[in-house]
Amino acid sequence: MINRAVLTGRLTRDVDLRYTPSGAAVGNFTLAVDRQFTNQNNEREADFINCVIWRKSAENFANFTHKGALVGIDGRIQTRNYENQQGQRVYVTEVVVENFALLEPRSANNNAGNANNGGNHNAPTGNAPQNTNPFGDPNTNGAANNNQNTGNNQADPFANNGDSIDISDDDLPF
Repeated sequence: MINRAVLTGRLTRDVDLRYTPSGAAVGNFTLAVDRQFTNQNNEREADFINCVIWRKSAENFANFTHKGALVGIDGRIQTRNYENQQGQRVYVTEVVVENFALLEPRSANNNAGNANNGGNHNAPTGNAPQNTNPFGDPNTNGAANNNQNTGNNQADPFANNGDSIDISDDDLPF
């Protein structure tokens, strides 16, 4: 039997992160998932899916997401029931998240990060030159990676220096 749920949607609110008496982290959130079709008014409707995530994944998910964040989740559907304070039986259906993926770059999350962390921590300070190399190579400031022929093949062994490449059929593996 298969019980698998794979969803892509946006968080309707920040993750509600709590801890059990034994210390296990548990996060609850609702994911808004657009439907494939439009209604009679040509508007796209959404389903609001309750989700729960546990332990370290819950802490990471709560730290790196915020209301409106686009996420992908993978998990299983679970139903449970309990008796509330009025003595009524309450049934709950939710997705227990086993894996998740953040589907937006961190730059899209800067608004929430600035509000929660007190500012942009990537802003330059002082007069130090900025490293524009996205791979973090401290020996270059991006100049060797701009696809221009600088004549220095040690920086990029695959750079095209204008010479033709002579490959015989004997050199090919097929």
